[in-house]
Amino acid sequence: METYDAILIGTGQATGTMLPELLDMGKSVATIESGRVGGTCVNWGCTPTKTIVASARAAHMVRRAGDFGVRVTESSIDFARVMERQNAIREGNSESFESWLREVTTFYRGSAAFENGHEIRVTPTDRDGKPSGEEPFVIRGRTIYIHTGARARIPDLPGIDTVPYLDNRGILALEELPRHLIVIGGSYIGLEFGQAFRRFGSEVTVIERAPRIMTREDEDVAVEATRILSGEGVEILCGSTVRSLHGNSGEVQVEIERDWGDGTEVRSIAGSHVLLATGRVPQTEALNLGAAGVETDDRGFIRVNEVLQTTAPDIYAVGDVNGHGAFTHTSVHDGLVISKNLRGESWKWTDRIPVYSLFIDPPLGRVGMNEIQAKASDRAILQGTMMMSEVGRAREKDETAGILKVLVDAESSEIVGATVFGVGGDEVINVIASWMYSGLPYTELQRAVLVHPTVAELLPWVFANLQPIE
Repeated sequence: METYDAILIGTGQATGTMLPELLDMGKSVATIESGRVGGTCVNWGCTPTKTIVASARAAHMVRRAGDFGVRVTESSIDFARVMERQNAIREGNSESFESWLREVTTFYRGSAAFENGHEIRVTPTDRDGKPSGEEPFVIRGRTIYIHTGARARIPDLPGIDTVPYLDNRGILALEELPRHLIVIGGSYIGLEFGQAFRRFGSEVTVIERAPRIMTREDEDVAVEATRILSGEGVEILCGSTVRSLHGNSGEVQVEIERDWGDGTEVRSIAGSHVLLATGRVPQTEALNLGAAGVETDDRGFIRVNEVLQTTAPDIYAVGDVNGHGAFTHTSVHDGLVISKNLRGESWKWTDRIPVYSLFIDPPLGRVGMNEIQAKASDRAILQGTMMMSEVGRAREKDETAGILKVLVDAESSEIVGATVFGVGGDEVINVIASWMYSGLPYTELQRAVLVHPTVAELLPWVFANLQPIE
């Protein structure tokens, strides 16, 4: 039986962060991957989706060319080229990552299951995760890192097994542009794809069970997002309960119950494709975690302490599978927590400040608290607000939709959160996040001289109109 100092199960973005540290320490390392190397980000998340979003924005700006005094006589969508472009980028990233892993580790293509706390049974697979027919074998690791990520949650809906639905993976394999894309789920993944495909020319309907989209965000932010998306022709049906699905490829019916304004009733929405965007679940069920003494919570996420150690002392869980962040940057930070602690430094994942972006256009950036959370806390919080239409750079670019909000602790003047929804919001939020990590009061930020004309230069001025949250 082959024995290694460390075994990495899965190859998401924490892998590239913690692996160099293991190698520098002279550790022998094995990596196990059942499918494509790189995890969700490279293969089905950030890389391909943001590539698609960029193509959709190009199409949108071409249509808006007249607003800027530019004449465009003709334009069309080459959907095959759009998909070819995203495939080339994600395939290149995955293949180069795999080549590196094969050079510096012992690489196994296969699915992993624990025999006990140190032994892993590997069942060989092909690059699509299907069994290859080769005999399983067992390897042993002194320390094991679980990095298997998450996948789309498939809701238990009547007819779901009979309909050719799409998830975030399947939609990336489309060869033809959907005539009418029905999106079930009005949160981040559903809205990004919904807006993008609308800009490509598809009819798009978003079905959301809650009274509004983006339920984690402040109500005024969700209202503004609804206005923007509806203005582009995305139909948004909130307060809707899916009763059943039926149909065949190219012709799908989704029966929903909602108040249509003249009473509650069930109506049918007909489309060519259905995208399920109703959340994510951890990929843990095939790992046989019980054999290793690794516990999960009631949602299936692996329980970890502040340094990502599981309930088994020599097994750690990093990335989406531990339920403490569903983003590439949190996965990378998990890798840093592992790396720093290997070197004797005291890093904890619990010390990080929540930060993320939603990549509709314009993008939404969030860090720390929002208004909903501030009201639920027992702290005295002040809030400053500015509409993006007041930002000179936004007016110059004719992209004035959105809102900028900052939150401050009234006693310490510490910045405790911000929402930047508007042009550049995905970048500007990093300025505020960095400032929050510094621990300096917002009054010091007001002393900063920032480049003009930019969106970020208005940050010091947003703090000038702080008011208590009611």
